[in-house]
Amino acid sequence: MSNATDGHDHGADLNAGNVGRVRAVFWSTALYAAVQAAGGWFSGSLALIADSGHMVSDAAALLLALIAYRVAARAADATRTYGFHRVRVLAALANGASLLILVVWITWEAVGRIGQPVEILAGPMLAIAMVGLSVNLFGAWYLSRGDKRDTNLKGAFLHVLGDLLGSVGAIAAAVGIMLTGWLILDPLLSVLVAVLVVRSAWTLVSESLRVLLQAVPQGLDARAAEADLATLPGIAAAGHFHAWVLTDNSTVATVHVTPAPGADPLALPELVVRRLHERHDIDHVTVQVDPPNSVILAHGARADDPKP
Repeated sequence: MSNATDGHDHGADLNAGNVGRVRAVFWSTALYAAVQAAGGWFSGSLALIADSGHMVSDAAALLLALIAYRVAARAADATRTYGFHRVRVLAALANGASLLILVVWITWEAVGRIGQPVEILAGPMLAIAMVGLSVNLFGAWYLSRGDKRDTNLKGAFLHVLGDLLGSVGAIAAAVGIMLTGWLILDPLLSVLVAVLVVRSAWTLVSESLRVLLQAVPQGLDARAAEADLATLPGIAAAGHFHAWVLTDNSTVATVHVTPAPGADPLALPELVVRRLHERHDIDHVTVQVDPPNSVILAHGARADDPKP
C-alpha cells in the first residue's frame, strides 16, 4: 500500500485588497450609522431608525470580518494544521444570523407602527436617506470589486446591500409621505426592505453551514468523480472518494485507487491529482494506492468485484 499527496501549503493566503475594502467600508458605515440614528430620532421615521439599526449591525459585522481576517492570517501550527481560515466562515455565519435577527426586529416594530402611525418629518428623513444611499452605493461598489470567492467579504457585501435597500426604502417612504401624507408608508416599506434582505441572509447562513459541515462542494457529484477516476489508464478501481471546502477558494479531496495489472502504482497519484484539478477544480488531493480487491464502495461491494 502506498499513499501520496499533491504538494501544497495550508498557510495564509489572504487577499490584502479584501481587507482594505472591508476596513474602508467599516469606517464609512459606522460614521453614517451615528448620523442616521440621530436623524431617525429627530424625524420620527421608523424606516430611518430601522436602517440605522441595520447600519450599526453592519458596522459590527464588518468589524467582526476584520477580526476574522486578522485571525485567519495566522500561520498553521502543530495543533491547527489547516490554519485558521475557517474563522472567516464562522464570521460569515454570524453575519448572516445577525441579519435574520434584525429582520425580525424591523418587522415587529413595523407591525406596531401600522396600527399607530407616528408623525414623521419627511424632509429631514429624505435628506438623511439620500446621504445614506450615497454611502451604501460606494460601499457596495467597493466591496464588489474584491475576490468574490471570499465568504467573509461576501457577508460584508450582503450587509451593505441590505443597507442600500434600506436607504432606497427610506427615500421612497419620505417621497410618498411628502406627496400623499400617508404615514403608514414608513412601516410598510420597512417590512418590504426586511423581506428583501431575508433571502440574501439565508443564503449566506446556508453556504457557511455547508462549509462547516464539510459537505461536498456545490456542483460536484462525488459518485461521478469517483467513476471518472476509474476510467483513467492504469487504475482498476476508485473508491472512498471524499471532498469538502477547506477555505473560500480551496477544495480538498481524498480517494483510494487500485492499480490495473501491470500498472506502476507510483504513477497513479499524479494522474488522479491532475484529473481532479482539471475537471473539478480541486487543488488539494490525497491519493492512497491500495492492493487489488481492497477498495470498498459506499454500498459495501468491492470496487474490483465483477459487475452484475
